[in-house]
Amino acid sequence: MTGLVVLAMGKVENILPENTFDFSEKLPTVGGTAMALYNSLFAYAGWNFLNFVTEEMKEPHKNLPRAIYLSLPIVTIVYVLANLAYFIVLSPYEISTTEAVAVSFAEKYYGVFAFVMPLAVSMSCFGAVNGLLFTSGRIFFVGAREKQLPAFLSYISVKRKTPMPAMVFTCLLSLLMLLSDSIWTLVDYISFAQWFSVGASILAMLYLRRKHPEWPRPIRFHWIVPVTFLLFCFYLLVVPLYTEPKGTGLCLLMVLSGIPVYYVCVAWKSKPAAFERQQD
Repeated sequence: MTGLVVLAMGKVENILPENTFDFSEKLPTVGGTAMALYNSLFAYAGWNFLNFVTEEMKEPHKNLPRAIYLSLPIVTIVYVLANLAYFIVLSPYEISTTEAVAVSFAEKYYGVFAFVMPLAVSMSCFGAVNGLLFTSGRIFFVGAREKQLPAFLSYISVKRKTPMPAMVFTCLLSLLMLLSDSIWTLVDYISFAQWFSVGASILAMLYLRRKHPEWPRPIRFHWIVPVTFLLFCFYLLVVPLYTEPKGTGLCLLMVLSGIPVYYVCVAWKSKPAAFERQQD
């Protein structure tokens, strides 16, 4: 609301500078746009996590679409308005030089109440981490239940009824990732792996939809929706591989390294009995 109020007061010089239509500056590249989308889409990644816990939802075929239809527009509107407010209040120089855009925005207009902004950001981060722990732990839990990961990750706490080993494992992996010296490199790696997984899932869904049309599908969309989404995933994967081959290529190799592990530990059905006992 602050941004809209300031805009209504006539402050437009930051979003409509004199050289708005001066194209002499270097325009964004296709590859640079893809990498920039990694950083922005990372903030919207929560839309996908509810799919991981559909097993625990009541009437998921009804409540899952409802949650998506309600949450996506609300989050999109709030985030877009927040970023619009930053661009209205702060100059391009201030945005490019500050370490925390939201804090600088609050300090400029909220005065003694500027502390509200870092507090709100902390609460948002806490909520995001809580959602990630709740959903991501279920991935390892289900993988172990399907014998794709060590069996201990499928154990459930008797007291709390939660997959505690899987959640602890998720926490340890998160702490390991924090050893990275660049948060942006980490975001790029995670985003590439995430969109690779999402794209593969959509491709598999289209294949199964054609291969097994008789299977029950409580939630259905016209084929144009997944195909359009798949094209967007293709752009986010192929373009960064060309423009940033070192970072994205390394991430791709790490993801593909799971294929031989899958064939040895899961697809190989005639394993020695001793190996099977160790897995169980």
